[in-house]
Amino acid sequence: MRLSANGHQEPIQAFVIPHSHMDVGWVYTVQESMHAYASNVYSTVVEELSRVKGRRFIAVEQEFFRLWWDTAASQWHKKQVRQLLQEGRLEFIIGGQVMHDESVTDIDDAILQLTEGHGFLYETFGVRPHFSWHVDPFGASATTPVLFALAGFDAHLISRIDYYLKDVMQKKKKLQFVWRGSPSLADTQEIFTHTMDQYSYCTPSYIPFSNRSGFYWNGVAMFPDPPKDGVYPNMSLPVTKETVESYAQTMVDNIKQRAQWFQTNHVLWPWGCDKQFYNASVQFTNMDMLMNYINKHSTEFGVTVQYATLKEYFQAVHQSDLSWEVRGSQDFLPYSTEPFQAWTGFYASRNVLKGVARRASSLLHSAESLFVRYRIKYPEGPVQKEWALDKLKALRWAVSEVQHHDAITGTESPKVADMYMEHLNQSMMGVQELLAAIIGLQHIIVYNPLAWNVTTYINVSVKYSMALVYDDNGKVVPAQIQPSAESPADYDLFIMVELGGLQYRKYLIQFPQSECKKGSSCGITHAARVVKFERRDVSEWKKRGRKLLPVLNDCYKVLFDQETNLLHSITNRLEGQKVIIHQDFWEYDANGDVHAGPISDNYIFTANGSAVPAYKSVEMEIIPGKIISEVRQYFYREASDKNYTYAMVTRVPVGFKDKLLCQRLDQSYALGPLVVNREAVLRTTTSLSNKKTLYTDNNGYQMLKREHKQYINNTVSRNYYPMVRQAFIEDEDSCRLSLLSERAHGVASLAEGEIEVMLHRRLWNNQEWNRGYNLTLNDSSVVRPSIWMMLGSSAAVAALSQQGALYLQHRPVVLWNGPSVQPVVLPPNLHMQYLGIPGWDYGPNHTQHLQNINSADFDRVLLRIAHLYEKGEDPVLSKPATINLKEILQGLGEVKAVQERSLTGTWDISDLQRWSWRTTEKTETSSSSRRVTMDFNVTISPKEIRTFFIYF
Repeated sequence: MRLSANGHQEPIQAFVIPHSHMDVGWVYTVQESMHAYASNVYSTVVEELSRVKGRRFIAVEQEFFRLWWDTAASQWHKKQVRQLLQEGRLEFIIGGQVMHDESVTDIDDAILQLTEGHGFLYETFGVRPHFSWHVDPFGASATTPVLFALAGFDAHLISRIDYYLKDVMQKKKKLQFVWRGSPSLADTQEIFTHTMDQYSYCTPSYIPFSNRSGFYWNGVAMFPDPPKDGVYPNMSLPVTKETVESYAQTMVDNIKQRAQWFQTNHVLWPWGCDKQFYNASVQFTNMDMLMNYINKHSTEFGVTVQYATLKEYFQAVHQSDLSWEVRGSQDFLPYSTEPFQAWTGFYASRNVLKGVARRASSLLHSAESLFVRYRIKYPEGPVQKEWALDKLKALRWAVSEVQHHDAITGTESPKVADMYMEHLNQSMMGVQELLAAIIGLQHIIVYNPLAWNVTTYINVSVKYSMALVYDDNGKVVPAQIQPSAESPADYDLFIMVELGGLQYRKYLIQFPQSECKKGSSCGITHAARVVKFERRDVSEWKKRGRKLLPVLNDCYKVLFDQETNLLHSITNRLEGQKVIIHQDFWEYDANGDVHAGPISDNYIFTANGSAVPAYKSVEMEIIPGKIISEVRQYFYREASDKNYTYAMVTRVPVGFKDKLLCQRLDQSYALGPLVVNREAVLRTTTSLSNKKTLYTDNNGYQMLKREHKQYINNTVSRNYYPMVRQAFIEDEDSCRLSLLSERAHGVASLAEGEIEVMLHRRLWNNQEWNRGYNLTLNDSSVVRPSIWMMLGSSAAVAALSQQGALYLQHRPVVLWNGPSVQPVVLPPNLHMQYLGIPGWDYGPNHTQHLQNINSADFDRVLLRIAHLYEKGEDPVLSKPATINLKEILQGLGEVKAVQERSLTGTWDISDLQRWSWRTTEKTETSSSSRRVTMDFNVTISPKEIRTFFIYF
């Protein structure tokens, strides 16, 4: 019993929520998991729910369910699923393809995987999830609650947050709150959030009367094959007349303990854990007896228990009508489980996989919009629409799958990492086939996948030392050719390109057979020469800064020191700011022996002392150019080494008037193979006074301030944060150094004026758990990430960096041949986040869809537009932007109709009514977003993400 608000004694109401946490990967491949247990979960759960009306179950990730539905479910099972959903006894939670990671995923990919799952659920069952169950991602982002609110969710659930913070929140009964994840959207997209207590999503397994785990009557899943006799390891003691009272007392004690941590008398009691309910019969049979016993003695126990879905629990909490505290836009990162267990290592684990995942996403982004163009222009064209959609769906599946919290994080076993890579590479090849079919195979084609006009350069690898480039009007195009940095037998051909939004242009490359004559057209292509500098040993460095070499463009003067072969300083020529900048590679020496102290592994970064320089000598080459000037630096682990371990290539765009192109330095790196138990960082040391304060992005959606914190233990590791698209430091004089990234990394500011990025890790340890699951991260690969660096006033860099991060992510795609097309251009503060043909088998009208009268729609286009800026971030770009969709999209075709939808497309926005939660803070109700007018005008406010169905 506990006292109610009116002083009466009320029984504690426990909501027992049966679930199975089914990782899409991690230790075992998807195929192995389907065979060993996952298929049996859905088959036996459906059978057991159908037998007894009072039973419930929540299904979370969609990938295993979709595979079961398509390959294993009988017609009887499918009929029962529909019936159980109708009765509300089976509930889909989250509904995404996976339970996505919240630290290193890009917002576009998080939305993609959510849209994929929601599309399947809605077209198949007509259901739309209302609640989240984000119980296993390693920390909680402030972007995720915003996305779930935009998708129409009524409540959000998280679990893994810092151990110390969770303990404080438990004691103060503050595990539940209303989260306003975006400062610009504030209460318009707030969501009630429940934080799981210290027991998290698994049932407490300790029972004092048995040496086996309790409440897991089906035991532990076996791989590779389920046991033929049905006997699994560690099956819990059955509930019998002799054990029921002991079981009941154990369960009641735990419920009462948890009740002390929450404000209402409702207790969420998750029943399940990883890989559970593959034998739902033995599970429910035992729990039925136990719950019946507790309810028969509820007066004595002061507790009632019931099977429940998440909806039933949240409904009870909602009806309590309490006022809840408001949490602002701060996130729950980083995540630590103990003083020496900071889960910040995975920000950089498996860098290659992180890079391929983002490249696949970018390719999909391009292919989706190109297919829209093709379908509108050639509705009966030779490329079969069903074949094309199958290619796109395969890549959507692979990109969605790798967003799982044990996938893009790099925390999976090697064979599972190989599985993700295979799925990505195969589906990317399929989409390349599609692009070739759409475009044809002749001249080079450059496609701009962004809805902005772009001036930039592209790099094409060729076999000849001279080339001429012509555009689609037959005009000679400025170009530059030079020996390749990566292959001695090849040449890098840099071509200046100007592209409208979503536009592709044709370029013809010719290779002259004779030497160029002075004044001829081939003089437009600059043949750049490599200037080599003497290799410098660190041991011989004396005075620095006496022999400085300038590399210039209209915006920057970049100085390199001939005595060290390192970067010395950068001057912003437009603003007159000079910053001393030193860049090089450092390594942390990781401990791999659990008996010697804390270790680093896939998940955890534990700095075993300070980082040390990772090189003994540096070599430099400079290639002055007319399109780009290139500086190549090679870092040798030992002065006598013939092969370098690290390389850095810095490209300074030359002769471009484009602001963004002029005010960035394009850097690419090569790292590895590393020595075992090394964690490699790029350290940029500057003369800026930032007080060790860092700003990092949350999933590419918003920037958060990270003030350096001092801890008794593990200070270095616990001050690392994920960088998905951007991080920056700045000083009191408002000078900002910003780094833009095309894949996720870990980032920190550990000393004044310093920012370091963890780019690669290679680890081995003797921890039994890690070795048993092959999770030691012995990654011997060479990784090749890219980062763009921008330096200038805070206002100038802020105005450019949002677009810059997307320019880096969605660089022009080089294809072959195609007709000319009209551009599609948005204002600079709006980003076309998605343009594609989902091909879903549902119509825009919910009632009609439930009557099952629709089929696949190849004419409906899904458009998603995001405002890039926060309120007050920029005097111009932070203003609401009004656009006319018909005019903006006329480069694609004539718009006939527009319907605004929820984030994932399954709700007509006018039908979406989310639960309202009372808060302790006064709410200044923001005006709801203005809808699309009859003449297709729409106004998009700061940080809004708006989704539409477009009909051409």
